[in-house]
Amino acid sequence: MSAIYALYDTGDAAQRAVNSLRNAGIADSAITVISDQPMEAYEFGEMNRATRIWYIASGGGLIGLVFATWLTRMTELAWPLPTGNMPIVSWWPNLIVIFELTMLGAILATVATLLVTGELLRRRPALYDPQVSDGKILVGVESPAKSDDVERALVAAGSQKITRV
Repeated sequence: MSAIYALYDTGDAAQRAVNSLRNAGIADSAITVISDQPMEAYEFGEMNRATRIWYIASGGGLIGLVFATWLTRMTELAWPLPTGNMPIVSWWPNLIVIFELTMLGAILATVATLLVTGELLRRRPALYDPQVSDGKILVGVESPAKSDDVERALVAAGSQKITRV
């Protein structure tokens, strides 16, 4: 068994299930809630929302900026083209390359972060039930340490059927 979950009809029932799981000692990071639409009115809609993607994208952009500045400057110094009293390193044309590589660094860092944090590179399928597409709300725990406590908490919230995967 690698997961236990239950399906609920309303957001209120799903919120009761999340609260029951918390009371059973399950951490928020271990609780999975999946619905077919955003549930921002409920407290579980805000769980696990914090992300550091802005910092990672900024770091990727900074790396791109430093690399682009080095690349353009070193290229012009390695193959100098003297053109009468003009500098060898010309910054205005270099800004195009610098901008593009800065954005490339930020974009690649953002995409990599989304792949990792969204767990899109998983080998096994994510916790899911096809009834979620029909309007049900899935509340579950993957790899629970205390499966009996999880099952009791999900039943206490009003679910009729507990599924073990």
